[in-house]
Amino acid sequence: MSTSYPTEHESAHGQAAEAGAADVHHWKEPVSGTSHPEADRLAFWAKAAELLEWHTPWHTTQSWTPPNPETGRGPDIQWFAGGRLNAAVNCVDRHVTAGRGNRVALHFEGEPGDAESVTYADLQRRVNQAANALERLGVGLGDRVVIYLPVLVETIVITLACARIGAVHQLVFGGFSAEALRFRVEDTGAKLLVTTDGQYRRGSAVPVKANADAAVKGLTVDAGGTVEHVLVVRRTGSEVSWTNEDINGNGLGRDLWWHDVVETAAEDHQPQFFEAETPLFIMYTSGTTGKPKGLVHTTGGYLTGALFSYLRLFANPDPDRRADDVHWCTADLAWVTAHTYELYGPLAAGATQVIYEGVPNVPHSGRHFDIIQQHRVTSYYTAPTLVRSLMGWFPDGVPADYDLSSIRIAGTVGEAVNPEAANWLRAQVGRDTVTSDGEPALPLVDTWWQSESGSTVLSPRPESAHQKPGSVAQEMPGWGADVVDDHGHPTAPGVQGHVVLTHTGPSMARTVWGNPSRYYTSYWEKYADRGWFLAGDAGQRDHDGDIWILGRTDDAINVSGHLLSTIEIESALISHPDVVEAGVAPAYDATSGHAAVAFVVLTEAARLRLQRDRAAEPSLLNALRNHVAQVIGPVAKPRTVIPVPEVPKTRSGKIMRRLLTQLHDGEPLGDTTSLQNEPCVPQIQKICETRRTAPAKENTPV
Repeated sequence: MSTSYPTEHESAHGQAAEAGAADVHHWKEPVSGTSHPEADRLAFWAKAAELLEWHTPWHTTQSWTPPNPETGRGPDIQWFAGGRLNAAVNCVDRHVTAGRGNRVALHFEGEPGDAESVTYADLQRRVNQAANALERLGVGLGDRVVIYLPVLVETIVITLACARIGAVHQLVFGGFSAEALRFRVEDTGAKLLVTTDGQYRRGSAVPVKANADAAVKGLTVDAGGTVEHVLVVRRTGSEVSWTNEDINGNGLGRDLWWHDVVETAAEDHQPQFFEAETPLFIMYTSGTTGKPKGLVHTTGGYLTGALFSYLRLFANPDPDRRADDVHWCTADLAWVTAHTYELYGPLAAGATQVIYEGVPNVPHSGRHFDIIQQHRVTSYYTAPTLVRSLMGWFPDGVPADYDLSSIRIAGTVGEAVNPEAANWLRAQVGRDTVTSDGEPALPLVDTWWQSESGSTVLSPRPESAHQKPGSVAQEMPGWGADVVDDHGHPTAPGVQGHVVLTHTGPSMARTVWGNPSRYYTSYWEKYADRGWFLAGDAGQRDHDGDIWILGRTDDAINVSGHLLSTIEIESALISHPDVVEAGVAPAYDATSGHAAVAFVVLTEAARLRLQRDRAAEPSLLNALRNHVAQVIGPVAKPRTVIPVPEVPKTRSGKIMRRLLTQLHDGEPLGDTTSLQNEPCVPQIQKICETRRTAPAKENTPV
C-alpha cells in the first residue's frame, strides 16, 4: 500500500520565493486536530519547498509506502517527485544572480589566528573551480567523495562542488583515526578522497596525510578498489609522503595538490539539475557497538527541511533586518548539525555566518567570546558540553569587557541541556537581553533531532515567553512526535517512554547505505504496524504536554526496579560547584541488577585542592554522592564517583555512556574510532583498573 499527494503550485526556475525575505515565523502551522491534518501538513511542506529555486516543478509533494515486516524493509519515502534542482545553485548562485554577491557568506577564523571573509560571489567562483576540477578527475553523478578535512573554507567549497555535479559527499571528522576513515572510504566505494597535509589542533600542527595514506592502502583502483585520486589541501606546511604514480591511466598522479588542480581550474561552470530524490550525502552514525550506519539524505527534501528550520529558528523574524544576521554553529563540519545549520540551511538562506577551525580554549578560554565580539554574532548554536566547559573556565561569569550585545538568540544541540547550563548560557552569553526586572530574556532553542531526521524535530519557539530550560517543548511544523510505551500507548505525564516520530518531514534519511534491512531493524521494526520511527531516545511529557529528553533508551539505569535517567543524575552532579561535567552509566551490581557509576570532570580549583591534599578526595566524592541523593533522592545516589580528565563523547557532543559501562566493568570495548576525544579512553581505562570499583561477576546472577 502506498499513498501519494499531488500538489499544484508554481515552482519553476526563477519563480521561487526569495529565501532571505520569507516571513516563515508567521506562517500558519498545520494542526493535528483539523479535519484534514495530513493535507494541511503536506500543503505546509509544499509551501516550504517553494523557498527553494526549482529548475523543474514537482508534481507530487509526498509518496509513502509503509514499512514491510515481511520483507524486512523500511518505508519508501519520496518528496517532491518530478522536481529538479541543484543544491549548490540554491546555496550560492541564486544569491549572486539576485544582486547579493557582495554579501559575506563566510567569516573564517583559523585556530592560529589567520582569518578570511568570503563573499557569495567569491564562493561561487571557488565552487565552480572545484566542480570543474572534480569533473576533470572523472567524478560525476552518483560517485562518492570522502572529505577528510577540518573546518576550512575549502571544506565547504568541495562539499558544494560535489552537490553541484551530483556526486555524493561523505564528510569525516578531521580528528578521526585512519581506521575510522578507512571504513568510510571502503563502505561508500569512494572514487576520491579529499584531505589535507595537516591541521591545527590545540595550538599544534598535526600531520593528517599519513592517516589518509593508511586509509586508502589496498583500496585504490590498482589494488582492485575504487579510489582513483587523493586531493590534498596545503594547510600547515607539514611534510607528507607522495604518490605520483598514474594508477588511473588519465595522466595524473594518485596524489594531487589542491592548488595545482582546483585553483587553476576555470571559474565558470554550467550546473546540472537533478531529481529531488537524488542522493546528496551519506552521514555515518557512531556508536560503541556494531559498525557505523551510513544514512542517505536526498537533495530536495533535505534542503527544504534545512532551509525552513534555519529560517524559523535562527533568522531574524523581520526579513528586512536579516542582512544584519551573523550565524555561528560551532559544530565540526562533518557532523549533521553542521551540514544543516552551517552548510545548507544558512547558505540556502543567503545568510552570513562564522566558521571556526579550532578548539574553544586555544589560545585562551575566551576565544569564542572574541569571535562573537569581532563579527557581531547574532545567533550562537552550540553543544551543552561546550557550555559546561565554559562554565568551568569562567566560574565567576564571562568577563564584562567582552561585548556580547549582538547575541539575539542561542541554541543547543547534541543532547538535552541541563537547566544549570541553559540558565548560565542565557544569563552570561545573553546578558544584554534581559527583562525590565533584569532577568534573563535571551531566547534559547534547545533543539532535538538526529542524523536520521536531518533537521530539527522538537524545539521551543524563539518567540516563546515561557522558557523551560531542559525541555525540547513541541514538534516543529510538519513533524509528528510522541512519547509512548512498548505497546504504542502514550505515556502519562512524568512517565518515561520511547520517543517516536509519528510523521516525518522531507529531510528524513531514506535508507542505510548498502544495508536497507538495517534501516528497518534499527528504526521501524518495533512500531512497523503503525508506521512510526523509533528514535532510540527516552523521554517524557510534562503536564503542559511539553517533551523532555532523558537520554538514549539503553542509557537508562534500572536500580531495583527504579528506572533512573542518566541525564537527570548528571544534571544533579553538575549543579555541584566542584563539577564541570559528568557522565553516568549503568554498572553491574549483584544486589540491585544495576548501579549508577558517575564519572566526573572536576573544576580546576577542585583538582588543585585534591592535588594539595589527597586525603580530601574521599570526602569530596562522598559529598557528591550525597548531593545527588539530596537533589533527586537516595535511590539515585551513585554507587561510585570517579574523577576523570574527560568523558568520552561522539563528535556531536553526546556522552558515550555504554562505553563508560564497558570501561568500568572491564568488558571488551566496542568501536571507539568515532569519538571526538578517543585519547581519553585509555586514560579512563587505567583509572578504572587502578581503582577496581567493579565487583566480580563470577557465579553471581544478574
